[in-house]
Amino acid sequence: MNLFRNRNFNIFLAVQALSVAGDSFSTVAIPLLVLHATGSVVQMGLLTGLSGAASLVTGVFAGHLVDRLDRRRLLIGCDLARAALYAAIPLVWMAGPQIWLLYVIVPLGAALGMVFQVAYVAVVPSLVEPDQITQANGRLYAVYAVGGIGGPALVGVISQAFGPVVAIGVDAVTFVVSALGLMLIRLRPAAAPADRGGLLEGARFLWRHPVMRSLTILLTFFIFLTAGVDDVLIYHLKHDLGQNDDAVGLVLACAAVGAIVGAPLIGRIRKAIGFGNTWVSATTLSGLAMGGVGLATGVPAVAVLMALFVLGTAVAGICSQSFRQEVTPSHLLGRVTAAFWTVHYVLGPAGAALLTLGAAEYGVAAVTVVAGAGCVLVSLSGLLTPMRRPLPPS
Repeated sequence: MNLFRNRNFNIFLAVQALSVAGDSFSTVAIPLLVLHATGSVVQMGLLTGLSGAASLVTGVFAGHLVDRLDRRRLLIGCDLARAALYAAIPLVWMAGPQIWLLYVIVPLGAALGMVFQVAYVAVVPSLVEPDQITQANGRLYAVYAVGGIGGPALVGVISQAFGPVVAIGVDAVTFVVSALGLMLIRLRPAAAPADRGGLLEGARFLWRHPVMRSLTILLTFFIFLTAGVDDVLIYHLKHDLGQNDDAVGLVLACAAVGAIVGAPLIGRIRKAIGFGNTWVSATTLSGLAMGGVGLATGVPAVAVLMALFVLGTAVAGICSQSFRQEVTPSHLLGRVTAAFWTVHYVLGPAGAALLTLGAAEYGVAAVTVVAGAGCVLVSLSGLLTPMRRPLPPS
């Protein structure tokens, strides 16, 4: 079936674009809310780190849930639960700023987001044919990026006009609409699981597969270096460049253009130069762009560099996700995905905290140059692993 005529996939595509636009509201609005209430980039980093830690803990059992429960119902449940959580922020905030509430809701939202993302990856092969997986992932990334453009731009305007707490309320509504859309799709039944292994079963699969093993190790260090990039970017624009909230939204919207540019190209690039070379080239570009963000003294330059950063991470992300979906048996896909993300996010919370602490102590320019250089070194290390040699199916 032609992907354009696949009703279930197209509904999934549309509601997830909306969900991503909503996600961008909380991604931008919550750091802005913290900055407005406390003026502290360190607290922004702590919340990001706590969110990463919650995702890490949830990853231990997320794959087991995804491989054991109805995946569509699980997606719907995660959306409705996140809607309730984020709706609580504006309701409680009416009595005045309640920073403590964010330390409860943000990690819970991250935990639900982890389950949702694992289920989402496992669902894609049940919506499209095996030879359409890379194409489907490319379209998902592209449509997500469109939502990512509108979301940050709109949240900047809303935050500037009404405050970030209102933007978080809008985010809650998008999760409700996403859940309603997911109720309309139907999935091909997955093969029944033949084993009882949990996260360890997924980790065992990753370790035995030479390309997945190398990719997991490299991404662990790459994410350590980049986990706090949004917080540092917002701090740089607000503190160093003296910009308003709408400029923050505009820059993040421009950054999403990188994903729109990269997503349609991934299939051709991967077919031409192979999985490993595509991933290395893309992550090297991201590292170079990150290194320049803190040195940029104008909003246009920051926007271009962030677009290049997102371009690289989008191409690398589509490439690695498609490869994982292709080589993993359906009944193991939830646990393998959860193990993959749990392992490579393990250093993320510490990385986010260190990056924001470094920005507060030594300045954004210094930490982004060091982190960017580290990303390039990690990326080029991939040329010494089994990732470079095979030409996996496209």
